[in-house]
Amino acid sequence: MEDKNANTKDAGCLGYVIGGMSFIPLLGVLFGIIAIAWGFAIKHTKLKVVGACGIAFTVILYSVLGYIGLVQEGGIYDELRGELTKTQLTNVVQAIEFYKVQYGHYPESLEILQKSLPENSMVFLHDAAQVNAQGKLYYYKLIDTSSYHIRSYGRDSVLNTSDDILPSPIDNVGLVMDYSVQSGL
Repeated sequence: MEDKNANTKDAGCLGYVIGGMSFIPLLGVLFGIIAIAWGFAIKHTKLKVVGACGIAFTVILYSVLGYIGLVQEGGIYDELRGELTKTQLTNVVQAIEFYKVQYGHYPESLEILQKSLPENSMVFLHDAAQVNAQGKLYYYKLIDTSSYHIRSYGRDSVLNTSDDILPSPIDNVGLVMDYSVQSGL
């Protein structure tokens, strides 16, 4: 009876060292690929499995870290995202006021404001606090001919909650800071 391992060669200590190095985050992917290729070359299943597990470790590790840092509520970047949103809202208020100077009235919507902005404008009208909703504009309401309200929906995408973000107050403009958004709007 022929030994089924007769066609396989021993990976040796170096093979397992390279396989073990595949567990180094990110850089280990290269070592994992080398271990898998070496495993195929010498027909050694254990070496292929070690290399694949090392690559899977990197993928899982970075997925978890990305979720915790960027998506999970209370993650590392929540406060930074809030500051960015406040800064962007303040820039939008300035753009709205400039629109009024140009056209003599406030824009009726952010879409109209967006069309009036230059092609490479650094004014961002998309809500930076939104993690899952792609392309959602800030909430904007033209109250009357001389006043308006703008705010971020916040992380929960619901208006009038504690996570809504308002721009920095600016004197002598049409921005109404203490506006309460009516339900259903």
